[in-house]
Amino acid sequence: MTRSNADFAQRVDALFSECSGPEMPGAVVAVTESGREMFANAYGLANINDDVPMGRKTIIRIGSQSKQFAVLLMLMLEAEGKLSLEDEVQKHLTYVPRLEYPVTLRHLASNTSGYRDHLEAMSVGGLSIFAPSDRQTVRDVLARQDGLNFKPGSAMIYSNSGFFMLTDIIEQIEGATFNEVLRKRITGPLGMYDTSLMLRDGSVLKRLAAHYTKRADGWIQLGWGIEFGGEGGLVSTLDDMVAWQENLIDPLVGTAKMYERMSTPCVFDNGAAGFYGLGLVTDVYRGRRSVGHSGTVAGGDSESMYFLDGGLGIVIITNHDQLATFAVARRIADIYFGNAAPAPIKLAPGRYRQEGGPDVVEIVAKNSVPTFVSSGGVAGFDFAHPGGAKPEREITDLVLSPRPDGKIDGTFCGTPRFYAPLVADARATAPLSGRYANKVQGLDVVIDGDTHHGTFRLRSDLGAMKAPIVAADKDLWFLLKPGTGMRPDLPWTATLSVTDDGFELDSDRTKKLRFTRA
Repeated sequence: MTRSNADFAQRVDALFSECSGPEMPGAVVAVTESGREMFANAYGLANINDDVPMGRKTIIRIGSQSKQFAVLLMLMLEAEGKLSLEDEVQKHLTYVPRLEYPVTLRHLASNTSGYRDHLEAMSVGGLSIFAPSDRQTVRDVLARQDGLNFKPGSAMIYSNSGFFMLTDIIEQIEGATFNEVLRKRITGPLGMYDTSLMLRDGSVLKRLAAHYTKRADGWIQLGWGIEFGGEGGLVSTLDDMVAWQENLIDPLVGTAKMYERMSTPCVFDNGAAGFYGLGLVTDVYRGRRSVGHSGTVAGGDSESMYFLDGGLGIVIITNHDQLATFAVARRIADIYFGNAAPAPIKLAPGRYRQEGGPDVVEIVAKNSVPTFVSSGGVAGFDFAHPGGAKPEREITDLVLSPRPDGKIDGTFCGTPRFYAPLVADARATAPLSGRYANKVQGLDVVIDGDTHHGTFRLRSDLGAMKAPIVAADKDLWFLLKPGTGMRPDLPWTATLSVTDDGFELDSDRTKKLRFTRA
């Protein structure tokens, strides 16, 4: 491949142009070639109020990139005979209920456990992620879960709950905090002195960036109220994360065998291979294997991506939530490898419902190019993915392709799905009005309205939620985000499927949450 370093730098800088204006939060990025740094830059401000620029030593949240550290600690403990990844969860954590099927630590570390994500469970229970809560609140939420999303090992749905539990297990076995174990076993030996667990937003730490989101009237600082552990609580710097990526490839801490296990994709019960290993994401992009992980936090995003085929390493960390770092890392790879943009797959705009199921996806045309929308958010498509168009976000296992009859073929975790168009301005067969409850989880819901729209009011000991609902089909409703309406390109919170005695709530990471008529 022939290119000038100046041309490469100019094209990469252009990807971060929106981070370079005055009074803008920013990003840091490093690109390595076979372990040698070939490009690095910092953009925008770490703190807008004080006009502090971003830099290589700026400390920033890295979110779910924390998960790979938690899994490595588990593998270290397993190597010492202190646990086995084949242990059932309840061997270590008595507060976790044993539900329909046994769940192992391996299931937790591979996102194949079926446990509902506790962040969504808290939100559905009326407790905003922005409201103050502690780790015991999460344990209480997990302790009263009444079902799994799926049979463990049969599918992959991202679940922070699994890594919350792994954090508890690490602390219990080691008799020390996660941060202490992390420093002793990983970050200290690697000299990653700026990488640590920051339990909650609002903590005071020198060189810590403020984190931002954009509103109609400008930037505001953003922070979650929940406390985080090994599921997403780490802060780090560009220099430290480059060192960590190098350690994954040429280990000084941990072993090559451990990282091979972490980067080996899970295999579902149907024999299909996924893309999530044990705390690491593996993928094939344009014919080249990559390994890494993303991270999303309140007012921030991060990505670590290393191409095993080609030796290209990319690290990106932002202190705002307006940059899709996973997609940007791929654009850097496109520049480096000389990839041409693939022709878009023609997916007709509209909303589509899974035949025989509650899942809904929406296709929105942006500049005549199809974009993916679901309860999990908005993303562009990777049109070069084998088998069809795959939403270009790291944690999804759904691939779509159009059919001549106007429907869409889909594959989820190796299982075929079919999606049929939904009519606009749908009407339900009957109003969903009434009082409902999930007694195990202490959730009470009152719904009023007609066959077209209504209001959903939920109360629990965690809090309350009021949100609009809109009919999606004769037996299906959209639960919208509080204070919003139904419009193209705006994600909804969940769908509500009518049952004989109530309804089931299904969202991105919560499935089959059952409510019965009171």
